[in-house]
Amino acid sequence: MNPERFEEIVAEEFPNAIPERFRAALQNVAFVVEGEPSEELRRAHGLAEGETLLGHYQGLPITARGDLYGVGDAVLPDCIIIFQHPTEDEAFCLCEDFGENPNDEAAFESRVRQVVRETLWHEVAHHFGMDEGEVEKREGERGKE
Repeated sequence: MNPERFEEIVAEEFPNAIPERFRAALQNVAFVVEGEPSEELRRAHGLAEGETLLGHYQGLPITARGDLYGVGDAVLPDCIIIFQHPTEDEAFCLCEDFGENPNDEAAFESRVRQVVRETLWHEVAHHFGMDEGEVEKREGERGKE
């Protein structure tokens, strides 16, 4: 999938991934698409060979901000990065897991959209102060709905 189409999918899936009440509360957050996580980021997450990230939240969670956050000083936006190539790899595997042909463009794009939605939700949850354990617990609860 070309990078422009992937970026379109991320933008299109954002409102499907994040409920309106949370979208309205997002402030000073940039959403970025990159091909792969950097080696520095991989090391910071302690990833082994063959492990990767689908997304990454970089910033100060809302729950850690004091009353004077951003007052008087310009604050760089928090950043949520969605990694295209690992997302596509995951979508390919999901297609195979569900007996779909990953070479079928519609099936593949549907699975890319699924992975993007889940990743956006995961990273936005970090922005709202959830640690990895809380995010994983909530993801499990969301899967039961």
